[in-house]
Amino acid sequence: MAISGAVLKAPTHPSTAPPAAAALFRSIGEPARLALLLRLAQGEARVGELVAAVGLAQSTVSAHLHCLRECGLVASRPEGRASVFSLTCAPELAALLSAAEQLLITTGDAVELCPTHGTKVATRRRNIQQDVQGRTSALGR
Repeated sequence: MAISGAVLKAPTHPSTAPPAAAALFRSIGEPARLALLLRLAQGEARVGELVAAVGLAQSTVSAHLHCLRECGLVASRPEGRASVFSLTCAPELAALLSAAEQLLITTGDAVELCPTHGTKVATRRRNIQQDVQGRTSALGR
């Protein structure tokens, strides 16, 4: 497998994993950013359209778009008073997402049920965070 002309080799230690590849997967691994990329894979969109598509606050969507733009995955251009966002590397991203989809089909439920990163773990973490925030808010009253 090649990334930017370099062959990925099995690292002998986690700290020797290719940093660019790790950064790429971190940037697209966040659920909101992945949802934005999937929406932009359908075509250009303004922030308001992206907010409606992913169901997050405008400030949250803007922050994620900023991250994706800094990673070089998304570009924007002014159109009137708005900015229109698009993917900078749509064919490559489509190939990566297609490969990920095939990998998920191959592994079945194993990834989703993973005790470390699976969706049940994410839901449990989110519930714990909400509970902690609720308790913190109650203490501040």
